Amino acid sequence: MRPSINTVCLVTLTIIISLVALHQARDLIAPVLSALLLGIVMTPLSDFWDKLRIPAAIAASLSVLVAIAVIFALLLVLEPYISQAISQGPVIREELRATVDELRRLLRGLEQISNDMAAAIEPNGSGSSEEEPMALPSLTDALFYAPQFLAQFLIFTGTLYFFLLARNAVYDWLSENIAALAKSDLRRAASQVSRYVLTISAINLSFGALVTVVMQLIGMPTPVVWGLLAFVLNFVLYLGPAILIAMLTVTGIVVFDGAASFLPPALYIAMNATEAQFVTPTLVGKSLAVNPLLVFLSLVFWLWLWGPIGGIIAIPLLIWTLTVMKGFGEQAAVPADNKAAL
Repeated sequence: MRPSINTVCLVTLTIIISLVALHQARDLIAPVLSALLLGIVMTPLSDFWDKLRIPAAIAASLSVLVAIAVIFALLLVLEPYISQAISQGPVIREELRATVDELRRLLRGLEQISNDMAAAIEPNGSGSSEEEPMALPSLTDALFYAPQFLAQFLIFTGTLYFFLLARNAVYDWLSENIAALAKSDLRRAASQVSRYVLTISAINLSFGALVTVVMQLIGMPTPVVWGLLAFVLNFVLYLGPAILIAMLTVTGIVVFDGAASFLPPALYIAMNATEAQFVTPTLVGKSLAVNPLLVFLSLVFWLWLWGPIGGIIAIPLLIWTLTVMKGFGEQAAVPADNKAAL
């Protein structure tokens, strides 16, 4: 039976309104959804507390403290390298300006394009040799964004704590009120997401360490920064590596001369291709394999909707959704099999 035009219009309007609501309420929904996914990823830790028979409230508090400690530890580790990279911004800009000047001499027939490139790189649009320091957020900017950040952090922390506290109760309620959804499906979906994220994190950490060593050997400045970028951006499939390739290409042109300028991106492409084609498929396994088209579309959608946060949660959310839908299909197939047997 074909759906009526009213049904099609109603579904279309519902989708549009839902997208607008998700976009407008991203400051509220993004930390909530991120906390729920992190709680799912921490399923092995929650199960560990359960085996030790630790009370639910204490176990949830311990898990939240572990998550916050890991987040702040990463920030403390990243901060000096980020500051170092920012401090080198004027030097890189000056080197890039010199490269543009060289291109201007080689491409005299394209003076207008060269002038536009130089004007885009010049901090004040003039040819002055004086270098202005890169602008950093002021105290006023920090005070302006502090309440918003604090509110999102409290929403994230509160959601994570109460989800970990009532995880089993939530699973019971969903399985009781959704006939096609069993508690085992939710636990299996949580296990799949947790396994994927932990495996990918270990792979990306090793990959970032390898990038650091390689960049150190070829003489790239701040090799640790490149390793950290490789580690973080590798979570955003396709788009993350493409961004890092562009950054390595620009920096290689600034730092090296001649064909050696393309050595950093070439080495990174070779390492990334090896990791993506051989290492990750071997360690992740077929049970977590996802259609590449779905992965790409999910990344594009969530990046468009919520930016970097959307890119990070896109793949875990896709795996959770596909696992739950697989459970739906298995539950729907059981009655049909029973009827066929009768």
